[in-house]
Amino acid sequence: MNIQTPVDPTNDLVEQARRVLPGGSFGNMPAEVILKEGRGGRIFDEAGKEYVDFLLGSGPMFIGHAHPEVTAAVQAQVPLGTTFFGNNRHGIALAEAIVEAVPCAEQVRFVCSGTEADLYAMRAARAFRKRDKILKFEGGYHGMSDYALVSLAPKSPGNFPRGSIDSAGIPKSVADEMVVAAFNDIDMVRSLIEEQKDELAGVIVEPFQRLIPPKPGFLQALREVTAEHGIPLIFDEVVTGFRFAYGGAQEYYGVTPDLCTLGKIVGGGFALAAIAGRADIMKHFDRLAMTDEDFIFQVGTLSGNPVAAVAGLATLEVLKRPGTYDGVFANGRKLMDTLSELLKKYGVRAQVIGEPPLFDIIFTDQPVKDYRDTLKADTALQKRFNQALRARGIMKGESKYYVSVAHTQADIDHTIGAWEEALKEITSSR
Repeated sequence: MNIQTPVDPTNDLVEQARRVLPGGSFGNMPAEVILKEGRGGRIFDEAGKEYVDFLLGSGPMFIGHAHPEVTAAVQAQVPLGTTFFGNNRHGIALAEAIVEAVPCAEQVRFVCSGTEADLYAMRAARAFRKRDKILKFEGGYHGMSDYALVSLAPKSPGNFPRGSIDSAGIPKSVADEMVVAAFNDIDMVRSLIEEQKDELAGVIVEPFQRLIPPKPGFLQALREVTAEHGIPLIFDEVVTGFRFAYGGAQEYYGVTPDLCTLGKIVGGGFALAAIAGRADIMKHFDRLAMTDEDFIFQVGTLSGNPVAAVAGLATLEVLKRPGTYDGVFANGRKLMDTLSELLKKYGVRAQVIGEPPLFDIIFTDQPVKDYRDTLKADTALQKRFNQALRARGIMKGESKYYVSVAHTQADIDHTIGAWEEALKEITSSR
């Protein structure tokens, strides 16, 4: 009997991708990472290799890949139509669920991506305040708009509050409209707001900036100083929304902003994001309520489409069940604690930072309180470690372990074993 070895299509696909895609990729992961299938907390590449998945599609798949309830909801909707441009009952129901869950949400406007949501949230603040400048935090990620790419990841940070433009193709004048501060430095923020309060339209912040938790009292003080001057505070919760708690980081940290942005989890793996917040700010999206000069023009072909809406609703139903977040946090704490112990065991100068649903290693033993502190890390060592993990069946991005509802004890055990082997590898050559 002839036994045929399965053909690995990866090389051909990589070659094809390099012909037709800049850099051979979608811009997210290396060209050689070509994924085929996801089930629960695992993912499979085109060669059939299985990984414990801490990438989770960059976060959306919080309840796991191909969750049967999400799949059933989508399969029921697709034969009835995939998008209408007009309202649909599922989008309305999802907006209601967001209003019920998220402390700041009185009204909701749907878009398709976190980039759009953050862009429109800043625009809403400008319309409401009739000012132009937005204060953001160095290293804070708010999508791919021109404004968001001011001081996202400057290689040579300049002097605050002047930001640097981090991408080709952005007009230099955009930097003039952004005020940049250091995350977790409330004294700097308070001083900048006092100086520029008459020009500021709003303040946008990731309440948990990439991997850096807020210092105790930082978000509360930020809320106080913005409220004192009537400046809208925007929480970018595209990542943290429905991840840190059902009500997001604003519930988890106990601070309510004026506006927030949501994405990733709320669309159940489909293209959906949202701006949510105070009705008096959100009404600028209502043509009938606003004069022409105060109206924010916003339409989107797929915004609030019924397929994404039913996927989001099914996902939120799973998350509402008792014990769901307890399980995620227990698994995340176990992983963080064990990884910290392994780093000490192998004498690696590194630390685990983040929160149980979202964390990673920073390869430095210096305190990490803001973006500039992350520049002290040994990025070459981090790259080697991540590559060693991928070879051992752990899929993650350049940074971040996203912990999911679907990760099992077997996934955790496999991950801990892979960490130990990878640490042995990278320390044996020192």
